[in-house]
Amino acid sequence: MYNGIINVYKEAGFTSHDVVARLRGICKQKKIGHTGTLDPAAVGVLPVCFGSGTKLCDMLTDWDKEYIAVLKLGITTDTQDLSGKVLARADRPQMEALTEDTVEEAVMGFVGEYGQIPPMYSALKVNGKKLYELARAGQEVERQPRPVQIKEIEIQQMTLPEVTFRVVCSKGTYIRTLCHDIGNTLGCGGAMRSLTRSRVGVFGIKEALTLQQIENLRDEGRLSDVITAPDAVFGYCKALTVTQTGRRMAENGNRLAVGLITDNILPGDQEQVRIYDETGRFYGVYQYQAEARDFKPVKMFL
Repeated sequence: MYNGIINVYKEAGFTSHDVVARLRGICKQKKIGHTGTLDPAAVGVLPVCFGSGTKLCDMLTDWDKEYIAVLKLGITTDTQDLSGKVLARADRPQMEALTEDTVEEAVMGFVGEYGQIPPMYSALKVNGKKLYELARAGQEVERQPRPVQIKEIEIQQMTLPEVTFRVVCSKGTYIRTLCHDIGNTLGCGGAMRSLTRSRVGVFGIKEALTLQQIENLRDEGRLSDVITAPDAVFGYCKALTVTQTGRRMAENGNRLAVGLITDNILPGDQEQVRIYDETGRFYGVYQYQAEARDFKPVKMFL
């Protein structure tokens, strides 16, 4: 069984679930999970977890994400991208009034936290039903704004009416909706032309592998070479080693007293650390409790 994470390049036309299903066939393994959906038309980074690495799925979902989006101004659609039904088009005077300065000001105005209303064409549920199911049935329901964080925006190219920008954002941010909201701010409407997810946490697009590349590596017996071990994700945490007695405690997921750690240097209060035994086996991430002088398990990978 494989354990860890593969940085998958999701190609257009695949859903995130399609990718997982294909990987189950390629790797002959059932215990696989993805770390956050990408629209079928979008491409880019989709970290997929295997075996004990599936315990990372919820943690990776919380990581910041980076996207490259192309926004087309002057058009409004029901899906907030160009695949949807056109609801409105800006008239010629509106489009001629746009300048690069006003567009840049509108785009950069979204840096920071703002209340984003989720699109109807999304997998969010209202009263047990997915929004996109209601939208396809011709229904529209009220959605409450949700706080999202736009941490960075960089305009990479502007050839009006199109704008290409890089954005770093918190989980739960809909880039389609960001494009829509920028268009509304400018008074001309806007829709997303294309979307590439270029980074999820430490996983970048340059290292991402297509399903075909992964299948080729399997055939060559080199698939393990591209699997990131679960502990590598926590490289920012100090590595500590347990004694033999501590190893038995860790195997049961128990708290570890300071005396069960062989290292002499203690971390700061509430600091997270990686716990290993003397053979180098990774047990999990613990958090140091200064007052109790012990380590509390945060996430185990046994």
